[in-house]
Amino acid sequence: MSDDLKNLFRQMDEQPRMEAKNRALEAALAEFDQAQSEKTSEADQGNARVVRLTPESDKERSRTMNSSLTINTLPRWFYAGLGTAAVMVMALYLGLERHPVDPLQNSSEPVAEVPQATVTEQLVAKPQARQEEKALKADSIADTGARLQDERVEADRMMKKQMPESEAMHQAEVQRMIAVAPSMPAAPMPQAGLQAKERALPSRPDEGRDRFSTAAENPVKRVQDEPVSTFSIDVDTSSYSFIRRQLNQGVLPQKAAVRVEEMINYFPYAYPYPQDSSQPFSTQVTVLDSPWKRGNKLVHIGIQGYQLQGEKPATNLVFLLDVSGSMNQPDKLPLVKQSMDLLLSQLQPQDKVSIVVYAGAAGTVLEPTPVQEKDKIFAALNQLRAGGSTAGAAGIQLAYQLAEQNFIEGGVNRIILATDGDFNVGISNREALKGYVERKRQSGVFLSVLGFGQGNYNDALMQDLAQNGNGVAAYIDSLSEAQKVLVEEATSNLFPIAKDVKIQLEFNPATVAEYRLLGYESRMLATEDFKNDAVDAGDIGAGHRVTAIYEITPVDAGSGVYPTSRYSDTAPETNFSSEYGYLKMRYKLPQQDHSLELGQAVPIQSRVSAEAAQEASFATAVAGFGQLLKGGKYTGSWSYDDALQLALANRGHDPYGYRSELVQLIRKAKLADAM
Repeated sequence: MSDDLKNLFRQMDEQPRMEAKNRALEAALAEFDQAQSEKTSEADQGNARVVRLTPESDKERSRTMNSSLTINTLPRWFYAGLGTAAVMVMALYLGLERHPVDPLQNSSEPVAEVPQATVTEQLVAKPQARQEEKALKADSIADTGARLQDERVEADRMMKKQMPESEAMHQAEVQRMIAVAPSMPAAPMPQAGLQAKERALPSRPDEGRDRFSTAAENPVKRVQDEPVSTFSIDVDTSSYSFIRRQLNQGVLPQKAAVRVEEMINYFPYAYPYPQDSSQPFSTQVTVLDSPWKRGNKLVHIGIQGYQLQGEKPATNLVFLLDVSGSMNQPDKLPLVKQSMDLLLSQLQPQDKVSIVVYAGAAGTVLEPTPVQEKDKIFAALNQLRAGGSTAGAAGIQLAYQLAEQNFIEGGVNRIILATDGDFNVGISNREALKGYVERKRQSGVFLSVLGFGQGNYNDALMQDLAQNGNGVAAYIDSLSEAQKVLVEEATSNLFPIAKDVKIQLEFNPATVAEYRLLGYESRMLATEDFKNDAVDAGDIGAGHRVTAIYEITPVDAGSGVYPTSRYSDTAPETNFSSEYGYLKMRYKLPQQDHSLELGQAVPIQSRVSAEAAQEASFATAVAGFGQLLKGGKYTGSWSYDDALQLALANRGHDPYGYRSELVQLIRKAKLADAM
């Protein structure tokens, strides 16, 4: 055969072969990729289709989840089968292309001679016929791919049609819990520690959607321009425990999660207690040198609340528990149950507890029940399961209704919300929820928030709810943290001794050139808000401590950030040259609507006891550590090693090991920062 004739065959055969191969490969690979994506895809938060790690089980719940697995698994097997069929068709086609059957080969009969022209016509006609055959095969494969695509779309449509049925199954489960809870038999008291048998099912991974409000650090201010600083007190501690969790995992927390005032106020300090309840606070002011800027001073303000003596007020508590799908993790709903168990141990037998749950809908699981009937309360808690979407607003509304219906005059009426904050059904807008909670606090029912878990933790929303609900916000990352918040600090977190507490410090321009408040960025108030009783502020519970730190630049210290002015920085004549400023505090007693005021001078020279200096120095170490985590904008060359040495030198009395734990966290932050 001539070379020209061979080239002719090659040209006529190559193009259709490649086109057919490409079309077959595209059809088969598309089906294969679709099958793989169906196997690995995850549904959104709260979707009942997701199979998650479930720490507790019962027979009815097993039937519910098994039926859900059956609904969701069949389409995936169907997709896998379709993909396999497409691959087989492609392999068969490629085999035929690689080894075509030629009727002229393997023939035993002699071939008669024909004229050369006839042979040429036959050779030209042969690749043309082969090309038509390939085109028919390619069209067949394309038709098969189209048919498979249509079948996949139809299967997907049927699966989506079944989704509401799966969601309805979970809602039926929630309704079952609500219906049977009041009549459930007594259950034994759950033991401490996670003892629930966990199913060997895949859990939902953290999604990295933790949300925090961003606020710029308080700037340095000139006393000549703005001599008065006003803010609301804050006794929340959620920032510190969330930071601790991140550092224990070997990563630095996001800067928005670091709130210096909450880190400082996480620790107990040895401030003197007030003598009696007629004046519910004592105030201790300590002035020390700034460790990170020579020439500057730190003004420590320590406030100690009155500790309740004798019988505690009657309590009406509503546990508002999130049982949505996002809570189906060992450090969420199971830890919520254990935390509520610890809190019950601190209540009086006659106190009343109710339980409201919410997922796709909200319902009452336990009507108001005396704490002395603990078995009934434990039974209601133990039968809770997680799944479904998150109608948090509906749960809040129902909890307020229940608290108001059982309101105790002169007692404590409070809602304890336990959630990861991922509201996605009903009112989910932060401003709308803030407004609702703010209006409801006028009824005398307060709202406190306990945050759980990470990955989709909504700290921003929970801070808004707690601040506007006259409550505290804490983050529970372990059973030991639940012990601290709900047992050791139960009195201070449950029983208020003052509300709308505000602090105002007026600096003396004759002695102070500049100042900066460390933290409290979300708690700043206008100067005129201090005496305005209509302006909301923070609450203090029995025995609570509050610490605030100002960094100041004394006049003529030479350590200020602003350049001096030839004409406006001349200090006026004054009779208060021995004072850095004057501290005032306003507060309302729990049953009153008009505020009272306390005040004292901040002296330049004062005798500081060794204990007061030690407590102020440890608080300084915490404040410096927090500033470093936020980027160290104002700490200069001060480092984690400096914070470590200051904390080690001033740990002092540490019965619960909180201060020693801080030392370890500073070391972990140094390692994480170097990575």
